[in-house]
Amino acid sequence: MNKYILIGLLASCAMACKSPEARKPVTVNKGSFINLSVERNIKLNQKEREFIEGIIQKDTSNTYIASESGFWYYYNTKVAQDTITPNFGDIVNFDYSVTDLSGNQIYSEEEIVPMDYAMDKEELFTGLREGLKLMKPGETVTFFFPSQKAYGYYGDSNRIGTNTPLICKVTVNTITQTQND
Repeated sequence: MNKYILIGLLASCAMACKSPEARKPVTVNKGSFINLSVERNIKLNQKEREFIEGIIQKDTSNTYIASESGFWYYYNTKVAQDTITPNFGDIVNFDYSVTDLSGNQIYSEEEIVPMDYAMDKEELFTGLREGLKLMKPGETVTFFFPSQKAYGYYGDSNRIGTNTPLICKVTVNTITQTQND
């Protein structure tokens, strides 16, 4: 009889040490919302890209450059000599204006006072931040940003609406280099 009690106690101890098993969810989300969102954004990007490329083909007076970051630009004023471009933390003073792809003024240079921007340390929309990295003091560049490189889905909560591609004319006045440790 003692054998059976001992075997029963050992069996119950072994079962008590077992770790709990995870339960399977009652419903399984297959990411359909995310997949639909990705499809919608791919179509939107393609449509904006085709529209911008159409503008570029019609404009024979400027030489456009496609950036690796997914926007296009041309130089209004190019500095030929070898000068600095901004690095992380450098202070860039610049002016810019914003229009939509139809040429309608959204923000003029007069409305936007010259800005001082600490490179990659402050908030600035993605396309403009990447565009400034290409510029030298004294240069003026016109950028064509698809909406995902501009203000994207949210806009700027003022004059720039949802999914609005932009044209920005930017002039870099000065670049003040900082000591980066």
